[in-house]
Amino acid sequence: MHRILLADDDTELCEMLTEYLTHEGFAVDVASDGTMALDKALAHEYDLIILDVMMPFQSGFDVLRQLRKTRTTPVLMLTARAEDVDSIVGLELGADDYLTKPTNPRVLVAHMRSVLRRARAQALETEVPAAEILRLDDLEIHTGSRSVVCVGQPLEMTSTEYSVLEVLVREAGHVVTKAELSERALGRKLSPYDRSLDMHVSNLRRKLGSTPENGERIKTVRGVGYQYVTF
Repeated sequence: MHRILLADDDTELCEMLTEYLTHEGFAVDVASDGTMALDKALAHEYDLIILDVMMPFQSGFDVLRQLRKTRTTPVLMLTARAEDVDSIVGLELGADDYLTKPTNPRVLVAHMRSVLRRARAQALETEVPAAEILRLDDLEIHTGSRSVVCVGQPLEMTSTEYSVLEVLVREAGHVVTKAELSERALGRKLSPYDRSLDMHVSNLRRKLGSTPENGERIKTVRGVGYQYVTF
């Protein structure tokens, strides 16, 4: 049974989600403010943490920022705002996924299971390192440890960012549609208006930097998907 921390100051919502998630087979702890959420996240081992952005005392961003100093626990952010800035900030701070509130509990569970599958795959590959190293130009991807070296420097990235990059590098020179990338890297079908892939790619571009010719390593093919560029 997966142990989940649900951090949100909306008591009614927490009660509803706790009942639903318990029925779906999750063990749920609840935190009603940011300070309580951080204390619980550091004191216990959770399989997944669901963080609302707007909470008393400390925001979800503050909690995530502090958590990422010592923990790699998967985090799914909830935001009541429609603006992209919240989801962008959350992903840049190390969130694995995000959803805009209000959200259908079934959609939430689908995202949760997707994040948990990726985390499990990473744990298994870390426990049994594979010998495969993907080399492309000045980039190295070590699939066993799920680590990345670019221009001789190791890069810090989330599990989701790594998954997206590995798919793109394996298909380097070819366009990968957003639908295919979502299924292979995120473990779920692409849904309308889902911007998470775009944001993960944006983070990857920032971390990887430009090519020696000062071009983008990941090219956007408008209306289709992405292509990792060889040089």
